[in-house]
Amino acid sequence: MALIGAVALIVIGPDKLPRVARTVGALLGKAQRYVSDVKAEVSRSMELDELKKMKDSVAGAAKDMENTIQSGATDFEKSWADATSMGSDASPADTSPALESYPVYRHPGKRWRVKQGATPNWYKARTGTRTRALSGAARVARFRPQKAG
Repeated sequence: MALIGAVALIVIGPDKLPRVARTVGALLGKAQRYVSDVKAEVSRSMELDELKKMKDSVAGAAKDMENTIQSGATDFEKSWADATSMGSDASPADTSPALESYPVYRHPGKRWRVKQGATPNWYKARTGTRTRALSGAARVARFRPQKAG
């Protein structure tokens, strides 16, 4: 390095040497940045290729899983249809209690208090609906038969 510096001092001259050294330093810095950018681009492209391969493998595994689930679902549907379609081969004695008919579910209407509360009092008075709640004792006293007498 010292030999190169001495030759440059002799060839270029002492007054131009600082300017040439700055220019050479700037060019070396640009070259280093260019090399690091190229390295980063190569590593990015390699990572992108790896991610594409990983994506393809995950997509293939998902497709295999979907096919497995579909085949399992069709097998289940077939066995369910076989189990539930007792068809004409079954005699009335073969019917299980699980297949008996039950009465249709009717909702108990648990929101009747809200519905009653939302009805206007004038309508309740006209239709004879209670507007005030009575306690049990008050109801017994009100509806107790009067003694004839």
